[in-house]
Amino acid sequence: MKHWLMKAEPESRIVKGKDVKFSVDDFESMKTTPWEGVRNAEARNLMKEMQAGDRVLFYHSNCKNPGIAAFAEVSKEAYPDYTAWDSSHPYYDEKTDQEKPKWYMVDLTLKARAEHFVSLALLKRIAASPSSEPPADVEYIGEEGVKAIKEMALINRGRLSVQRVEDEAWSVIEKLASTGGWEDEAVKKGKKSGSDKSNAVKKGQSSGMKAKTATKNGGEDSGVAGDIPDEAREDKPKKPAAKKRKAEDETSEAQPLRRSTRTRK
Repeated sequence: MKHWLMKAEPESRIVKGKDVKFSVDDFESMKTTPWEGVRNAEARNLMKEMQAGDRVLFYHSNCKNPGIAAFAEVSKEAYPDYTAWDSSHPYYDEKTDQEKPKWYMVDLTLKARAEHFVSLALLKRIAASPSSEPPADVEYIGEEGVKAIKEMALINRGRLSVQRVEDEAWSVIEKLASTGGWEDEAVKKGKKSGSDKSNAVKKGQSSGMKAKTATKNGGEDSGVAGDIPDEAREDKPKKPAAKKRKAEDETSEAQPLRRSTRTRK
């Protein structure tokens, strides 16, 4: 039995008039779903290796707090992705041939939600720590756990939408998801941002009082710039607002992630 990680977008995005989001809530309501829409050769080849019973980490991507949201299982092995020759489908490929299919998909069945959402931010923090010193809040994963996270494709080659997961890393993710113990990174950022804003206000008020005093004494007014919280997404670099988001798979054939455009099975 092998282990994998597969990505989906939990936030709404319209492509050809269809909402392509697929969150853990959507997955839970469908139970079993075809994983259509993959248009990257390497990701396709990985799906063709999958066997029924293989286990999968269901990952929220292209969102403010990306990470592992659930555990799933391959319930049907690779078969032709017929959405590729459906001209109304968001990921229609006019170059594909029904007689010689280019794209394939598997079916996944949801097994369980992660009791504790395992964010990419947490995994990056673990990977950045010395192997001999796991972060105190997840010290229970031990040195071997830190090493396993450091070696994950998600950390070293994060943009591919279908990835292998080694047995050791799978075990660590299971332990993190069941045990928890850390403060949610998004909450932590929010608190920090709020604290920064509060400090900026206080600083501004203090500077304003100093400025008024200085003005009375013939000095110049001084201004204080407010802090701007960093809201950039964890799993991709910043881009100018006017540009479109790039596909998750970083190849010439890349297209966006798996989408919720299929009927339930």
